[in-house]
Amino acid sequence: MKKIGVIGAGFGGLAAAIVLAQKGYQVTILEKNNRCGGRANLLEHGGYRFDMGPSWYLMPDVFEQFFKDIGENIHDHLDLKKLDPNYTIFFKDLDKKISVSTDEKKNVQEFEKLEPGVTENFKQYLELSKLQYEIAMEFVRKNYDSWLDFFSRKLFLKSLKLRIFTTMSTYVKKFFKSDEMQKVIQYPLLFLWTSPYDAPAVYNIMSHVDFNMGVFYPMGWIHQIVLALIRIAEKHGVEIITDAEVEKILVKDWKSYGVKLIDGNHFHFDAVVSNADLVYSETHLLKDYPELQTYPQKYWEDKKIAPSAFIVYLGVDGKTPEMSHHNLIFCKDRKENFDAIFGEKKVPSDPSMYICVPSRTDSSVAPEGKENWFILVPIAPGLELDENSTELYYEQIIKTISKICNLPELLTRVEFRQIFQVKDFQRMYNAYQGTALWLAHTFFQSVIFRPDNVSKKIPNLFFTGAYNNPGIGMPMCLLSGQLVAQRVEKFLQ
Repeated sequence: MKKIGVIGAGFGGLAAAIVLAQKGYQVTILEKNNRCGGRANLLEHGGYRFDMGPSWYLMPDVFEQFFKDIGENIHDHLDLKKLDPNYTIFFKDLDKKISVSTDEKKNVQEFEKLEPGVTENFKQYLELSKLQYEIAMEFVRKNYDSWLDFFSRKLFLKSLKLRIFTTMSTYVKKFFKSDEMQKVIQYPLLFLWTSPYDAPAVYNIMSHVDFNMGVFYPMGWIHQIVLALIRIAEKHGVEIITDAEVEKILVKDWKSYGVKLIDGNHFHFDAVVSNADLVYSETHLLKDYPELQTYPQKYWEDKKIAPSAFIVYLGVDGKTPEMSHHNLIFCKDRKENFDAIFGEKKVPSDPSMYICVPSRTDSSVAPEGKENWFILVPIAPGLELDENSTELYYEQIIKTISKICNLPELLTRVEFRQIFQVKDFQRMYNAYQGTALWLAHTFFQSVIFRPDNVSKKIPNLFFTGAYNNPGIGMPMCLLSGQLVAQRVEKFLQ
């Protein structure tokens, strides 16, 4: 039985391990941290249970198909609750809020308040978004061995419908005139961690995911998905070893023969799949073999890295009926906000914010009578904040939320607080520049332009995760795991 080693137990690593184990391979996962899940980690304190990373359950079709592909019924593992509303949006400059749902009638009533006469344009935009989603999913469910695979006549003709040569900002302006509606429509780029001035218009597909498919929540917490994947992996004989940090990938005669842990232990494998940060995999785990690095340090110097995040986990005494499960606070000036993150590399002075209050849906994540809050503010990757700057920025964030969301006593109601930022992403996940989500989805960093999932120098070394095709997000990483498993199986046959 051939042995396969998987470095890292994020969504891509777990998915790849399950698929390969089902094919009859002996699979071992080596996870650096004491829990599986990658960024979908946990923080527990005094009855509070925080999802530390992903908090939106989107693209339910991808999740359901993945579980079906591995012979499972997702509903046997997850208790999925559809949220209503999907989320609430607070506008700083308008002193108003709107609620967004999957009910088109409710949405157009809300959107007419922002841009009178917008209904027909919104419906047309959604129809195109649905069509483009169906086309785009054909592109992300396959590996590409060459440009000819990608630009076949059939795929090329379909790609023309995806507006790949237009930016989201330009495309959205054709349908929506008000700044407020443009903000609403472009907010899903938060999940891709890129700017509407850089992202290709193909990512309008996220509007179909949002407005048509809806937003769900796995009762218990997002980490329930990880626990389900662990159960399935172990059912198929996958060995999962936590607190097992890999120091280096071992190579001889241009092939990997295993890995060495920082504690000195060696594991021998016929193939290695790295779900670790790709920059770290290439520049650190292969540091003894610079000539065998497909993506050396200089490759990354010109890449646009997705933002990091200033995250605050709060335990709040009392209830906050003003808040929904998901909440967005939009900055006044989007361009200034994106320039601070992607250009000037500084903390945004007028930041957009995302606030998740899962205890609005799930009472199990907080003590009785209290609220579980997750606050995320995108900031520049590589940005270091000292203790004083961190405290000042935290106070600014809380004051802004208190004012915009009409919660004047919020600061005094906080009974637990923990902050997670750039240095923590580096420490826990070996994240390049402390990025929260790897490569940004610009045109030249999407689909075939993303790093390949197989080393060009070491034929039995493979990669999975958000750096590779299809990209960022839990559902995309599940697909990434399936795609890399196909690569591994083809090599080992």
